[in-house]
Order: sequence, then C-alpha cells, then structure tokens
Amino acid sequence: MRAFGHLGAWWRCATLLSLRLMFFLPAGLPVRSQGDSQSDNKVMDNVTVRQGETVFLSCAQGDFVTHTAWLNRSSILYAGEDKWSVDPRVSLVTLNQEEFSIKIENVDMTDEGQYICAVQTSSKPRTTSVHIIVQVPPKIMSLSKDIVVNEGSNVTLMCSASGKPEPSVTWKLLSPSGHGLSSDDEYLEIPAITRQRAGMYECTAVNEVSTDVQTVELTVNYAPSVVEGKDVGVTLGQRGVLQCEADAVPQADFEWYRDDRRIFNGFDGIEIEDDGALSKLTFFNVSEADYGNYTCVAINKLGAANTSIVLYGESSTHYNLIILFFNDLYYSFAVSDVLSGYRSHCFLLLFGVGWGVLCGK
Repeated sequence: MRAFGHLGAWWRCATLLSLRLMFFLPAGLPVRSQGDSQSDNKVMDNVTVRQGETVFLSCAQGDFVTHTAWLNRSSILYAGEDKWSVDPRVSLVTLNQEEFSIKIENVDMTDEGQYICAVQTSSKPRTTSVHIIVQVPPKIMSLSKDIVVNEGSNVTLMCSASGKPEPSVTWKLLSPSGHGLSSDDEYLEIPAITRQRAGMYECTAVNEVSTDVQTVELTVNYAPSVVEGKDVGVTLGQRGVLQCEADAVPQADFEWYRDDRRIFNGFDGIEIEDDGALSKLTFFNVSEADYGNYTCVAINKLGAANTSIVLYGESSTHYNLIILFFNDLYYSFAVSDVLSGYRSHCFLLLFGVGWGVLCGK
C-alpha cells in the first residue's frame, strides 16, 4: 500500500510538472481585454463576482484534444475529469468536445486572481486566461459606543468599514425635523455640544455591492430648567393641585417647600406624586392654613432650578375692599390683593346718567 501511495504522489507531481512545461504558464500573466492575435493564447475579459455568489469558468475545446486542465495560478483544479482541488466548492460542470467548464461556489476573497484553461491538441497547446475580481459588501468594523456627555463638551464619533470596492462612510443625526447634523467622513466632530444635538446618530457604509448601517446613541446631560409655576385658586374644603414641570437630563428629582420648610409626602394630608418630568403637590381638603406661597425645586447632578406657586382662596378673600369715605356724590375706597400686596385707590362717582368708577395707584 505504501508503494502505491508513493507511486500516486509521484504521478501527480509528474503530471503537474508536465502541464507547466507543456503550456509555459508562469504565475501572474497580464490581463488584457481581448484575445492575443499573435498566438493561440486568449485573454478573456475580467469576471466580477460578489462574495458568496457562484462563478462559472468556461473555455472551448475543439477536435483532437489530448489533454485539458483548469489551473488557478500554479495549482491544478481539474485535469480533464480528474479533480485535483481539495476545495469542495469547486466542481466540474461540463467536459465534452466543445466545452470545458467548472464552477466555484460561495466565492471569497481568496478566490480572486488569474485562472487558466490549458488545452493540448495534436498540433500545439493553447490557453485561455481570465481574471476573477471578487467584490465584498461593506461591513462596519469599528464604531463608537453609545456615549453620555455633559452639555458644552466636545464630541468625536468614529466609524470605519471594510469592503471592496472601498466603501464610503457617512454620518447623520436622525432628527424628526430632517435637519440633523451630518458628515461625509469616518469622523464626526461636534464642538461644544448642545442638548439639541442629542439623539441617535447613524453611520452608513456604502459601495457598489450593498450598504451597512449602524447607530450610536448620544446622550447630553444638562441642568434642570423649570416651567414658570401658575398660581392656583381653590375654595375652602375643596381639592387643590400644584404642578411643577422640569426639563433635565438626567431626570430631575423634585422637592417642595412652604416658606423655608420642606414638605414630605403624607405631611398634613398632602400628597406628592412625581411622574417623570412632572411633580404634583395635592391638597385633599384645603384649609385656611394651606393658603400661601410654595416653592418647587428640581435637582440633578448638574444643578437646580426652582419656581414659586401661590395657593389662594377663590372667593372674595383674595381681595380686601376698604371704604375710605363716602357722601351723597361719591364713594372713596381701596382694593388690595392680599397675595401680591398690590393696592388700588378708586372713586365711585355719581354722574347725571348714573355712577362711574375711576381707579389709580
């Protein structure tokens, strides 16, 4: 058995050497777009195939063919019907008097290069060569991770991709308005970033084969800002709700104060409910002692903001009416706002057709 093994190996080496000598096939033959009219050596147009596809290679045979083979650079793929390649992707398609064709399935970058069909006839040898170009779809190889920065920071996002032909890389901010930030480069520079530039950034790599897309989430932290509070009027014994709304990243925590005293949930029957950017201070049974000025404070790690809200009685208790003087012709009185302290001095005058009011500070 060992002797037969040595004999088989010797036969293959001898066959390979004889094919090389027979057809004078040095590696790296030049590729031309048309046949060589000076000899029987023909150069076919380049064949472009995409990675993962199947490529078919074919050459004409003719009469009186004694030997024929397909070679990849210096390796024999097929010698007639005998398969020399150990690659299972390579297989024989047709071998007859007219045609000798093979196929390579699931083509990869390693398959790129020159292929030669060598034919020996009773008169002289001839060759047909073809160069396979393998195109590879783009693939994003390196991408910035999701990032959290403080407002005012300088930000650089990076995206690199491989592929053949070499892909172009672009960045854009996915903005609902359609006017997001964009860049035609692997790097996207954002100096002194603002909260309006926060969001999802999309990196796109494109070549002739296909497109690869990946995203990076950019979070911008900023200190709270609060919506100016609206004073609330509530009748005694009724339910009253004070609301405080804050814009902040990270989300703000809320604190409520009456004068300088902090109010906690459940204190004196008061409920505090926080829901995201909104905080509510609820009185279930408003009493006279509940009327007054309240302060909402929104806090995160970058700062704080506050707003004041007045809870007042909805009845005439909101204003004081003070009669200063009256006679048959006019009344003099003052109206004062118990909450703001604003005071107006008015006259109720008797005219020929009725009464009139004049007011001033």
